[in-house]
Amino acid sequence: MEIESANCKSKVSDCIDIVDLDQLSIERPLKIDVEITGLEMLVQELHRVFSYSHVNIQDVQKLMLGYKSDPKDWKKYAKYDRFRYTRNLVDEGNGAFNIMILCWGPGHASAIHDHADSHCFMKLLSGSLEEVRYDWPDNVEPEVMKKLKKKSCRRCCSESENLRNMENLSLDASDTCNNGNTSIEHTCQDAPDSCHASESDRCQNGGENGNCQDDDEYSEHYDIRSMKEIGRTRLEVNDVCYINDALGLHRMENPSYVDGAVSLHLYCPPFNSCRVFDARTGKPTEVKVTFWSMYGKKIKRVMEASDFVDGQQ
Repeated sequence: MEIESANCKSKVSDCIDIVDLDQLSIERPLKIDVEITGLEMLVQELHRVFSYSHVNIQDVQKLMLGYKSDPKDWKKYAKYDRFRYTRNLVDEGNGAFNIMILCWGPGHASAIHDHADSHCFMKLLSGSLEEVRYDWPDNVEPEVMKKLKKKSCRRCCSESENLRNMENLSLDASDTCNNGNTSIEHTCQDAPDSCHASESDRCQNGGENGNCQDDDEYSEHYDIRSMKEIGRTRLEVNDVCYINDALGLHRMENPSYVDGAVSLHLYCPPFNSCRVFDARTGKPTEVKVTFWSMYGKKIKRVMEASDFVDGQQ
């Protein structure tokens, strides 16, 4: 089953039983099946689609593509700040998704960030943006990769057990009697190293200082080589892109120092926090995500430490 059939109402890591890692992407052109005549219609169609128990990724992307940007649809949500980009909530999607408009002043950019194991769709409404994608730092692992490794280990053990049973069945009964102490060894060469790694191996893989890595803790050792850029994409008006944590991390930036930009983002399931990553070392920091305005009205905000991080998501 391909990624288009993965459920947008589930975390990305909960979709791994029906898709493979190399299918967690939608890069090929999609045919637009329906014309969306306005932002309000787009929101209504999203509510309709998300009312079902299963929501295909491709269906959401087609809806986003079907809407052609018209400033009169979204200008009431477009709230700018002089110093940083803003997140402006359009609709909460009955708890199934959040759709929002982000406004980017000249030169504004986000920090490198993850997407909290959720699906992220983005459509450019005005101006242009550049997406820069990064590989995950060696000592930080997304939830989807943890589950994929466990799945690979389970598959390896199952295949190994099946082969062992077949070998046992193929033994001649007399040979078994004469060689009662015979043991059949099998090594799963296709399994990832983590399937058979010893505890000491896992400790050494945590970082150059040999610290062990727990699921929720990070090594104190970070180096300048941690963040590896893996691609850049220039987005123009009406372009749509998709990302999840299996595809990597990214940052968005307005390459123009003269013109602003506006983008439409859909996150499902919604999340209240994510991790931003130091561009030099890859060290992650958990930050809350907040809105500059909700439903077209600016909200009173209490400045928090995360507000001073260059870019929330």
